[in-house]
Amino acid sequence: MTARTHVLAIGNALVDVITTAEPAFLAERGIAKGSMRLIGPDEAETLYAAMGPGREISGGSAANTVAGVAALGGSSAFVGRVANDQLGKVFAHDIRAAGVGFTTAPSANGNPTGRCLIVVTPDGDRTMNTYLGACQELSAADLDAASVAAADILYLEGYLWDPPAPRDAMRKAIAVARANGRKVAFTLSDVFCVEGHRADFRMLLEGHVDLMFGNENEVRSLYQTDDLEAAMAEMARHACIAVITRSEKGAIVLEGGRRHEVPGEAVARVVDTTGAGDMFAGGFMAAMAEGRALPDCARVGCIAAAEVISHYGARPEADLKALVKAKLG
Repeated sequence: MTARTHVLAIGNALVDVITTAEPAFLAERGIAKGSMRLIGPDEAETLYAAMGPGREISGGSAANTVAGVAALGGSSAFVGRVANDQLGKVFAHDIRAAGVGFTTAPSANGNPTGRCLIVVTPDGDRTMNTYLGACQELSAADLDAASVAAADILYLEGYLWDPPAPRDAMRKAIAVARANGRKVAFTLSDVFCVEGHRADFRMLLEGHVDLMFGNENEVRSLYQTDDLEAAMAEMARHACIAVITRSEKGAIVLEGGRRHEVPGEAVARVVDTTGAGDMFAGGFMAAMAEGRALPDCARVGCIAAAEVISHYGARPEADLKALVKAKLG
C-alpha cells in the first residue's frame, strides 16, 4: 500500500548555481536585474563560465517547497526529471537527504539536468537564468497514480506549465487528485508564466484548484489590472483559498468571503531572496497539515520565508520547527 503524504509536488528538478556580482555584471550582458528568464544550452555555458565562484545547491521551485514541508515535520514527495549525470545525482541526493520522497527515474538520453544560474547583487536581489534541460522531458508516464491519490495536497508550479509533456502530466495528476477527493494547490510562479498562460491559469483557478499562491505582481497580471484590491476581489470569487504574498509586508489570505492579513517577519539582513515564495508555500501547507488556522498557516509561511532570505540558497539552514515553536508554540 502506498504511504500517505501531506504534499506531493510536481515541478522542475533544477540545481541552483549561485554567485554574487555587482549590477554592472548583468548590465554588461543585457540581463535585466531581478528578472527570471529561460536560456538555451549555449548561453548557459557562456554565462556559467563568466560567473565568479559559486555554490551548487539543489533547487527548483516546487522541490524547494516540499523540502520546506519536510523541514517542518511534514511528509512530502517530489516528481521531476533529471538526467543521469553529475548534477542529476546531486539533485537526487540532496532532495532525499532533505527527507523528501523522490523516485522519478533519470533520463538516460536527451538533455542534461536543468540548472538555474543565479546572480545575487549586494542588495539581496536575485536574477535567475534558467536552462530547463531534462525538466521538460517529464511526462504522464512518470506519474504514479497511487502516490498522487495518497497525497493530501497535490502541489503544482506554474514554471512547468509551458512544455506540453509536463503540462499533460500535471493535468493527469489533477484528475487523479480530484477523483480521490484530494486538494490541488498551484503557484503562479512568475509574471512571465502568467502572461504566457493567463487563460489556462484562470481556468485552473475557476474549477480545478483549491489553494492558489501568488505574489502581488502575479495576481495583478492574472487579471490585467494595476489595482491589487480589484484583482484580489476577482480572485476571491473563484479560489477556495487564495494566498497573496507581499514580501516584507507579509501575506493576505482570502477564503470564503473572509480576509486575513498577516504581517511579515523581521529579518536582520536580507542576503538572498531566492526561494522566499517557495518556502512560504511550504510553511503554509505544512501548517495546514497540522490543522492550524489559516492566519497561523500564513504566519508559519512568513517565518519560513524570513529564514531562507537570511542566507544564500533556497533551502532552509536553521531549524524551522524550532523557529515556529518559539514564535507560535
